[in-house]
Amino acid sequence: MKQKALWINQIKGLCICLVVIYHSVITFYPHLTGLQHPLSGLLAKCWIYANLYLAPFRMPVFFFISGYLIRRYIDEVDWRTCMDKRIWSIVWVLALWGVVQWQALTHLNAWLAPQREVATSANAAYADSVTGFLQGMLTASTSLWYLYALVVYFVLGKLLSRWKLPVLGLMALASVAINFLPLPWWGMNSVVRNAIYYSLGAWYGAGLMAWMKAVSLRRRWLVLLAAGLVSVVLWFASVPLALSLLSILLIMKLFYSVEQRYAVGPNNLLTVIGANTIAIYTTHRILIEAFSLLLVKEVNAAWLPLWGELSLVLFYPFASLLVCTLFGLGMRKISQRLFDDFLFSPPSNFTLERATR
Repeated sequence: MKQKALWINQIKGLCICLVVIYHSVITFYPHLTGLQHPLSGLLAKCWIYANLYLAPFRMPVFFFISGYLIRRYIDEVDWRTCMDKRIWSIVWVLALWGVVQWQALTHLNAWLAPQREVATSANAAYADSVTGFLQGMLTASTSLWYLYALVVYFVLGKLLSRWKLPVLGLMALASVAINFLPLPWWGMNSVVRNAIYYSLGAWYGAGLMAWMKAVSLRRRWLVLLAAGLVSVVLWFASVPLALSLLSILLIMKLFYSVEQRYAVGPNNLLTVIGANTIAIYTTHRILIEAFSLLLVKEVNAAWLPLWGELSLVLFYPFASLLVCTLFGLGMRKISQRLFDDFLFSPPSNFTLERATR
C-alpha cells in the first residue's frame, strides 16, 4: 500500500467503525424495557442520541472516499474492464452475502426469539420467501445497501460524467427532497440521499483533495465557524447536506494533517480496518443480530446485577465493535488463504470478460 494512501484508508476504517456502532446501537438500546438502574436508562438514551448526531459524519464521508478512489475508472477505463473490476466484483459480494445474511438472520430469530414479530417486507434479511428476498434486494431494502449504492453510483457516474454540474445540482436537490418526500423503501432513500457525495468524489475529488491539502483552516476559522453554525441550523431543519459536506472537509483535513505530522504505518489499526471494510461490513450484521437477541433477553429479564447492567449499557457498542472487527478481519484471512478470497471477490476463473468470450 502506498504511503500517500494510508490516511485515506484510515478514514475508511473510521467510517466502518461508525457503521458497526450504528447497527449495534439501533438493534440493542431501543429494545431495552427492563432496565433496573436509572443511570442505565440515561446511558441508553445517550447512546441513541449520539448515534443520531453522528449520521452526517458517517456515510457521506464513506461515499466521498469511495467515489474518489474510483475516479480513474470513471475517466479512463473502458466499460468492459469496469464491468469486471467495479461492477461484477461488487454484485458478487452483494448477492453472496445477501443470501448469507438472509439465511443467518432467519435461523437466528427462529432459534433465539421464535416469538418475535419481524416485519418481513422491511428488510431482505427478514424475508419469508424467495420473492420477498429478491424484492428487498432490488429495492435496496437490505443491510447491504451500501454495496447496492456503489453499483448504482458507478454506473451513473460513468454514464453522466459529461454533464457533471447539472447532474450534481439535481443530486443535491434530491438529497434534500428525500428527507421530506421519502420513498417507500428505506434503503433507497439512503441511496438517493448519498449519491451527491460519491459523485463529488468521483468527478471532482482530485481538485477538492488538492484544495483541502492547501487550505489553512486556522486562517479561516471565522468562516468555518459561521459555516458550522449555518450547517447545524439546517441539520435541525432536516437538511443535513451542508453539515455532511462540511464534515467531509474537516475529517479529511484532520486525517491528512495527522499523516503529515506523524508516521502512519500500514500496520496501524485503522489502516488495516480501512483495507478490509467490505469484510467487516458484510459480516458484522449477523453477529450484531445474535448479540442483540441474546443480551436484550438477559437485560429485560433483570437477570444481571446492577453493576453488570450498567457496564453492559455503557460499553456494549465498543465491545460489539471489537468482536465484529476481529471477526471480519479473521474471515478475510480465512477467505484469502483457504478459498482464494471467494467470500469477498468473484472466483478468479469466472469473470464477465471471460464469460463473454
